Amino acid sequence: MSEAHVPSARTRVVRESHRGVYDRATAYEILDEGFICHVGFVVDGQPFVIPTAYGRAGDHLYIHGSAASRMLRHLDRSVAVCVTVTLLEGLVLARSIFNHSMNYRSVVVLGTAVAVEDAKEKLAALESLSEHILPGRWAESRQPNEKELKATLVMRLPIEEYSAKVRQGPPIDDEEDYKFPTWAGVIPLEMVPGPPINDPRLGPNTLAPHYARAYSRKPR
Repeated sequence: MSEAHVPSARTRVVRESHRGVYDRATAYEILDEGFICHVGFVVDGQPFVIPTAYGRAGDHLYIHGSAASRMLRHLDRSVAVCVTVTLLEGLVLARSIFNHSMNYRSVVVLGTAVAVEDAKEKLAALESLSEHILPGRWAESRQPNEKELKATLVMRLPIEEYSAKVRQGPPIDDEEDYKFPTWAGVIPLEMVPGPPINDPRLGPNTLAPHYARAYSRKPR
């Protein structure tokens, strides 16, 4: 999945352009590792940015929520949307305050989302959302009933206009600052899952499954 992608004028990285990445493999790796996306849209001249869970299936992103959700109801009116996902991986401490930075990977997807009307696709989309967060959980959980499906709106956004941006590595100081006597380097940051905590009402003979005990956010 190393398909080359030509960015649009809207998605081409301008600031620190050397950090721009435009292949699907990189973008999908970031999307598959993230949990939360931020959905930006404008309603009556007022911009909103809403955090929400998401899932990816092929070349589409899926977001879902209550059918009464203001965000989803407006997206269902062919409103232009901007979806961003960011993975923070380190604090970069330079000798100069001006040159402090962060190591990160991010993706921006622009487009127009459409509501998923087909019942089979809607259920598959909800499964992809569940499996994106916790692979293996869908098959062991009660499936959504008709009432729950009716109360849920699922939106599909094609991953067509997108770009990634990546910053990795040590600090970059001005040459004259390398002699400044202060520590410089990177403080790595990562999400580390802890051991599962049983629901107080869980039966005494029900053990946490392997996917909970060995949980990881590594790419699929």
